[in-house]
Amino acid sequence: MTTAGLIALGYALIIFLWWSPGPNRGPHTLMVHEGSTVASVARQLDREGAIPGNALTFRAMARLFGPHDPIQAGEFQIPNRMSAARILELLEHGKPVLRLVTVPEGMPSIEVQAKLAGIPYLTGPSPLAPDGTLLPDTYGYQRGETRQALVQRMQQAMTSFINSVWPQKRGDCPVGSKQDALTLASIVEKETAKAAERPIVAGVYCNRLRIGMALDADPTVIYPITRGKPLGRRIKESELHSTDPYNTYTHPGLPPGPITNPGRASILAVLNPAQTKALYFVADGTGGHVFADTLTEQNANVQKWYAIRRARGQM
Repeated sequence: MTTAGLIALGYALIIFLWWSPGPNRGPHTLMVHEGSTVASVARQLDREGAIPGNALTFRAMARLFGPHDPIQAGEFQIPNRMSAARILELLEHGKPVLRLVTVPEGMPSIEVQAKLAGIPYLTGPSPLAPDGTLLPDTYGYQRGETRQALVQRMQQAMTSFINSVWPQKRGDCPVGSKQDALTLASIVEKETAKAAERPIVAGVYCNRLRIGMALDADPTVIYPITRGKPLGRRIKESELHSTDPYNTYTHPGLPPGPITNPGRASILAVLNPAQTKALYFVADGTGGHVFADTLTEQNANVQKWYAIRRARGQM
């Protein structure tokens, strides 16, 4: 074969190995760890059967024709028939797969545990973290990450947040520690779903704590029964009189700890509660509450709520 023929053959081989479509197998999932090199990634691609030729030819072509930028860490989806050149471009400049899990405000740890256990891309057992230690948020994770590691990141986020906002605490709410603040915030979280009401609800409970009045918070009665899950029925009279330490009808002050994982807004509401004289509140039939300064006002509001429930056939 002539020199020109050899050059043409070599050029055709380069085109085949670098720019032509890859094998008709795939898609392939490639996990690239921090600090990976072209050489190590080439071996992974070779094992996956995602490239023409082998790891040696991929590495050689990358050295000749690649931009020599760093390989990114992350999870990458490589479709079938993707050329070696495009694979390198993806690994150097493309977007890794983003996997997300959301912990909503007020989700108890027992439900977070079940949620993480149901994610097939995580590994290892799903730990049950104490309530109040996980910051509700949306978290990214990588395929193969342990559930324990993800829970630890959620706990670190809560610790970081409460540490950052604790200096904002006003002196008129008698919560003497960050743990107390998280405990009260968890009650506020469970008592109202309306963002505008959180500082007022927090103000009511701060008022009660200040004068030594029982919190009488239904969610604290429910917590020992369901560990934070919805009760699905009315609270029984016997449950209101239980001696469980979480029962704030029979025990004054705060319960032993948080009853769910409060969100940022509820925590900030406790640290900066509304200035109110209210000591009571009851549902108003619209998803919110009506507040009262005196027991007489509260009793009248309760009767209005009962009338609403009777009209709905709930009593």
